[in-house]
Amino acid sequence: MLNCEEFFQEAQQLDLHFFAGVPDSLLSSLSAWLMEHNPQEHIITANEGNAAAMAAGYYMATGKIPVVYMQNSGIGNIVNPAASLLHREVYQIPVLFFVGWRGEPGIHDEPQHVFQGRATISMLEGMEIETEILSTDWIQAKEQLNQAVKKMKETKESHAFVIHKGTFEGYPLKEKGCMDYPLTREQALEIITEQMPEDSLIVSTTGKMSRELFEIRERRGQGHEHDFLTVGSMGHASSIALGVVRSCEKAVYCLDGDGAFLMHMGALAIIGQYKNNNLKHILINNGCHESVGGQPTAGFAIKAEQIAKACGYPRTCTCMTEEELRQAIKRAGENNELEMIQVIVNAQSRSDLGRPTIPAVKNKENFMNYIAHR
Repeated sequence: MLNCEEFFQEAQQLDLHFFAGVPDSLLSSLSAWLMEHNPQEHIITANEGNAAAMAAGYYMATGKIPVVYMQNSGIGNIVNPAASLLHREVYQIPVLFFVGWRGEPGIHDEPQHVFQGRATISMLEGMEIETEILSTDWIQAKEQLNQAVKKMKETKESHAFVIHKGTFEGYPLKEKGCMDYPLTREQALEIITEQMPEDSLIVSTTGKMSRELFEIRERRGQGHEHDFLTVGSMGHASSIALGVVRSCEKAVYCLDGDGAFLMHMGALAIIGQYKNNNLKHILINNGCHESVGGQPTAGFAIKAEQIAKACGYPRTCTCMTEEELRQAIKRAGENNELEMIQVIVNAQSRSDLGRPTIPAVKNKENFMNYIAHR
């Protein structure tokens, strides 16, 4: 395993100072270390494309190679800047990528990661980014890093290291979000699903939120046909919900998280433009990427309710307590207008939280059948 401090010191020796990216469970130790020891030159971005573009700006301002880290699920977000900004046939800007390898072939992982894992190296190489797997042996990894940086300085082309699970030693984040609010996300989901009309549909975002929703249904002995669990495709749940609601008369509740909300926030402008009355957008905001280590988002730094209003949502509110949330969900069910309800919760989840036991394709089929036959 690689020690985060040794890795960072070597990076400094190679004149690698600027780090940007989206937290990933396989790189959580590195991002936690950077947060605490390199806060002035480490930025957690809304999405991976933002990080690549920010890296380009840093390079043009300094002439120094920037580092971008991400989970492999974020490769899709860097395709445009990698192909039309960084590439040698455009601006020839070198960026060093560290890519967490979820779904690595031969290692069990969740369904949303399996194809992404198989495609990871070919996707990077398809963008003509030289790619190699970072060794878990420090001597070898140090040599790889030195050779990569040397070549990048000569060619001004990007390079990617794909990161095995367990490559970096553990380094837990010391401050994992705010715990001062009355509700947890799971408690908020309990209230929302109790108060919403029984025949409503749910589109829930990726990460622990969909896992908690699944377990709530299981505990109550309810079916899952009302719920589309967006296990991958982070940041797109609200657009999926808009696509559903445009062709469906049922009430559709989008259960969003702050990290996902920020990742593709432009979706709010389109939702606000069309103002579908049966869409209820619930933002459960804990101010952090709790599913992958607790690193902070900008969720508490922005005014989400005002942003929704500015995008054309007719109704908005923010809740913190159980009673506030019960009343807000009840009102939303009675009002025939597009609405955003922001719920501020603490950064906490159960250590024994399970995962959905229904295959993703079956979840989709059940959801479609429920819409078609009710």
